[in-house]
Amino acid sequence: MTSFDLGAILLTLAALLGCVNYFWLRLPSTIGLMAGALVVSVVVLAIDRIYPDLDLRERWQAVVATADLPHLFLDGMLAFMLFAGALHVDMPSLRDNKWAVFALATLSTLLATALLGGGMAWALGGALPFAWCVVLASILAPTDPIAVAGLLQRVGLPAGLQAAIAGESLFNDGVAVVVFSLALSVATGHDVGAREIALQFLEEAVGGALLGLVTGYAAYRLMQLIDDYQLELTISLALVTGTYSIAHWTGVSGPIAVVVTGLLIGHRARKDAWSEQTRTQVSTFWSLVDELLNAVLFLLLGFALLSVEADRPGLHAAAIGVGLAVAARLISVAVPVAFLRLHRVQKARAVTVLTWGGLRGGISVALALGLPASPWRQEILTVVYAVVVFTILIQGLSMPWLIRRLYGDRSDQAGHQHGQQA
Repeated sequence: MTSFDLGAILLTLAALLGCVNYFWLRLPSTIGLMAGALVVSVVVLAIDRIYPDLDLRERWQAVVATADLPHLFLDGMLAFMLFAGALHVDMPSLRDNKWAVFALATLSTLLATALLGGGMAWALGGALPFAWCVVLASILAPTDPIAVAGLLQRVGLPAGLQAAIAGESLFNDGVAVVVFSLALSVATGHDVGAREIALQFLEEAVGGALLGLVTGYAAYRLMQLIDDYQLELTISLALVTGTYSIAHWTGVSGPIAVVVTGLLIGHRARKDAWSEQTRTQVSTFWSLVDELLNAVLFLLLGFALLSVEADRPGLHAAAIGVGLAVAARLISVAVPVAFLRLHRVQKARAVTVLTWGGLRGGISVALALGLPASPWRQEILTVVYAVVVFTILIQGLSMPWLIRRLYGDRSDQAGHQHGQQA
């Protein structure tokens, strides 16, 4: 099967399942696609059990290996999704809550990794080595920017809290990828000291931010000299792909670099460089890219069930992992919320929303699928997939209800604000 064939199949399934969801299920589009793909995966597994000669699961796993889906997501789709998400962030609100966003994206990610890694090592009683527990925790530490972005469009939240959630979900991907690479190095036997880990972390994170500022500012200045929306759209595409490639060559964080470029272009170019026509065309294009890749991603998340071969120990670890992931998220966001300009009751609400709104998604599954062969790979993949499915289907679907309970019905206000920003 060629990459074109795989793309054609995925887009066709996305269209068909999207129609089923639109006419009958009425779920949020991304969640509906994932639920539909899960149902299809269960049917495939049932057919595979009844007719084992068909080897449907093995065929899917061969497709994953051939298409190299983890790298396709991490080195391709992720760059475009992060840029599209950052392009539409409310910069004034983000700037007002910059320290909260910084703390959530760094301190919260590191704290969640430590808490979940230690908790899993203790709960499993050594069945999963501590180093691999940390790898598992680093995979589950980042929240999913795509799932969170879709969520924020449907529910009404205070502007500061909304900016904190969006900012965290965009920046913590880069932080988590750095932590994951370091944790994996230790787990696979590489001798990495604490000082080396800290220096490498700073080099990749700070280097990514600086790269994004340089390339983003260069593109912004170029756009100021041009009044041609097609050319400016081409510049934005070159900015994303070029920045991500340079980050890969120089060893800095590509996700952080792309987020910084998106924030800079979305704020400065929208205000000072783009004409009304350019603003409309560029925003429409990147919204379409975001929706299309979003649909494919959540479809792949549903089909990732075919890559999970869960046994009894794996299911036991998954049940523990779901509970510990929520608990670690609760503790890890409680400290950074102190940076938000909110009263005590508002802070309690913020902790609740940040905890339950910490959805995991594509980046977690991609990192897990990309793990090297080891005795614990399948167990880790099972835990990761269980947490992803729980957060998206259970937490994601119940978030509107939770927001209404905490803040009242703010959906009309959310829609009005979204329309103004668009």
